[in-house]
Amino acid sequence: MAAKEHSFDISAKIDMQAFKDAIVQAEREVATRYDFKGLTADIDYNEKAKTLTLVSASDNKLDALHDIVIGKLLKRGLTSNVLDKQGVEDSSGGNRKQLFKVVDYIEAKEAKKIAAEIKNLKLKVTAQIEGDHIRVKGKQLDDLQKVIREIRGMEWDAPLVFENMR
Repeated sequence: MAAKEHSFDISAKIDMQAFKDAIVQAEREVATRYDFKGLTADIDYNEKAKTLTLVSASDNKLDALHDIVIGKLLKRGLTSNVLDKQGVEDSSGGNRKQLFKVVDYIEAKEAKKIAAEIKNLKLKVTAQIEGDHIRVKGKQLDDLQKVIREIRGMEWDAPLVFENMR
């Protein structure tokens, strides 16, 4: 009898409910904070465009808004990698605006790097890029768990999720 092959997927899916909850919590905190009294402090999530826009009176206040949002994301088990900074620009009323792209996918270049890193581990596993995720297969569960530990320990642009362990 042949040994059963096991597999898991690496993707960059975001728990969108947790993400939305974090944004709502951040908005609530900003509304009650003394240092934002009388100042513009907007947090706007556009679900269709997958963008998050922060608007405030100065770059310092933008940084404070950003820190609040990141704190709320981390509390819900989301990584700060879900937000990709697009730039800061002037906004109406003398305010500053910062735009972030919400990242919920692995770019092709990064997927190739991840697959190469898995190959470099010299384990008896195969990594195959399948659309928006990478399927890792192997006969030994220990090898698959080692891959997860190693890849999780590296720096990646995408917020990686390890799922569907079979």
